[in-house]
Amino acid sequence: MRENFHYKALPSPITQELLEKALELHRAGRLAEAEAIYRQLLAVDARHADSLHLLGMIENQRGRADAAVSMIRAAIAINPNEAAFHSNLGTVLETQGKLDEAGACFERALGLRPEWAEVHSNLGNIFQAQGKLEEAAACQERALALRPDLAEACSNLGIVRQAQGKLSEAVACYERALALRPHYADALNNLGAALLALDRIDEALAHYEQALVLKPDYAPAHNNLGNARMRQGAWDDAKAHYERALALNPTYANAHNNLANLYKEQGNFDHAMAHYSRAIAISPDYAEAHLNRSDVKRFQVGDADLATLEALARSGSFSNDKALYIHFALAKALDDAGDYARAFEHLLKGNALKRRQISYDETGALQLLDRIRTVFDSRLLDRFQGAGHSSPVPVFVLGMPRSGSSLIEQILAGHPQIHGAGELTILEKMEASGLYEPETLPYPECISALDAAAFGRIGQSYLSRQPKIEDGKIRMVDKLPGNFLRIGLIHLILPDAKIIHTTRHPIDTCLSCYSKLFTTGLPFTYDLAELGRYYRGYSELMKHWRSVLPPGVMLEVAYEDVVDDLEGQARRLIDYCAVPWDDRCLSFHRTNRPVRTASVVQVRQPLFRSSLGRWRRYESGLGPLLDALGDCVTEPRLTEPRR
Repeated sequence: MRENFHYKALPSPITQELLEKALELHRAGRLAEAEAIYRQLLAVDARHADSLHLLGMIENQRGRADAAVSMIRAAIAINPNEAAFHSNLGTVLETQGKLDEAGACFERALGLRPEWAEVHSNLGNIFQAQGKLEEAAACQERALALRPDLAEACSNLGIVRQAQGKLSEAVACYERALALRPHYADALNNLGAALLALDRIDEALAHYEQALVLKPDYAPAHNNLGNARMRQGAWDDAKAHYERALALNPTYANAHNNLANLYKEQGNFDHAMAHYSRAIAISPDYAEAHLNRSDVKRFQVGDADLATLEALARSGSFSNDKALYIHFALAKALDDAGDYARAFEHLLKGNALKRRQISYDETGALQLLDRIRTVFDSRLLDRFQGAGHSSPVPVFVLGMPRSGSSLIEQILAGHPQIHGAGELTILEKMEASGLYEPETLPYPECISALDAAAFGRIGQSYLSRQPKIEDGKIRMVDKLPGNFLRIGLIHLILPDAKIIHTTRHPIDTCLSCYSKLFTTGLPFTYDLAELGRYYRGYSELMKHWRSVLPPGVMLEVAYEDVVDDLEGQARRLIDYCAVPWDDRCLSFHRTNRPVRTASVVQVRQPLFRSSLGRWRRYESGLGPLLDALGDCVTEPRLTEPRR
């Protein structure tokens, strides 16, 4: 945003000279001296619109937005045809969060000056904040058509492209902005955020740090640097950057939210609640913070926070991409309070909004499951049995999301010889980068063209990408549920790896998926029928793995059995991992390690039975899911490992 120090030529040379002097002082930051001259001019002419407008700009610079709005409106009442007055009023209203009014001001300014590129860009920022991304992009493109050298519009267009999920285009926009203005700290910070979203963490860190060289007290860069360090597991460093951002700007709601996320993942729920609540106090319509807080809060009937969520849901003031956070949060709150019918209504609304935002190729997703079964047949597994890299370190915990995989990892990580590494995406990235030669074939068809030596190389490549573990640890848990797609590959490249498949009642599993707004991926979870069909495909693939894997390769653990007999199932797990028993595995909820999954809260608590059969509360609304699941619902649980 830019403040426009606009004035018109005045008939009096003395008045003109005084105004120019005041403007020079104003631009130099000598606000008191500039204010004195503006007030001197108003003493002579109470209808001196430029002085009223510029006094309003001073009030805004001092953080007194209401006074600024009053003065600029007074200037507009005197001279309604001055575009700069409307533009700057829009800027002030935007800082107050009055987006509709701000947008109207920018549109009035453009009605008076249609070729004003900066205001087109500012209007685009309003549309972006309202979730109107197509309109936002059009405004930024119009600004650039008028002024191709407008670095701000390049950066702002990058923000829109990033919000649209077009990360490569966003990077190009930020790089164009930096080519126009190499020392543009905002663009460096924004570029870092796009690179972080692309998982190019080292590059993101470099851009954040460069932004901080230019602006050492730049709170957004400290906040984003905290996000990057969180991704790297550098918790203390991340915390220091969030705290630095808040020291620079105590009302920085996003930094409070991010610091709360850090505390939540570390299991410090009291501190997490305090910072979520602070973020919401600063920004009452901060939808993401409301959802995050709902994850750690237990709501009750009559809860004031529940009433707040209901009021927000009724307000209709959110764009669809923000409203869905409120619906998921309210569904959780109403479930806590026992109002299951209304909770399900909000689950339906939240999931429907999310489903409209994402692209999901259901046909392609289900065909992939079939293609995996075709490629990884018994002949392939028998032919290359033992060909991979021999290492007993990896332990893969996998299965459908929300099937208990986080609980199993937490039990294992309680053992002093087992490191819980969380949801590693090593195999996903190797697959995406074409390491499974030949690159001309897609996965899984490319696997059929490999020889024995290739499986060994891939196994070694996986091991080289694992994070380092502490001395004394001899096993590392890779808990990425989606690795159920790669069980055959895992066995071929790492024949000594342990594979633990977690199961849970199909309807409870699917309902739990449907109840969560996942941060990334899992596009099949936002429609009940699609979710049921995907579960069927997963179930068929797991039947295939059981039929082609050698006995004893995979251990299957049912969530319900763990709840019924924690010690018995924990001993099975530890025995399977070939390490001696340790009683600390039973105190999984006290394990001092960060957890970065949707189950972060549940695994910090002792086991409880309330989640068993939870789907019965919602049975009347689950028709599409039950129809799609079909006979999966009656499939018996597998509780014993294949030996």
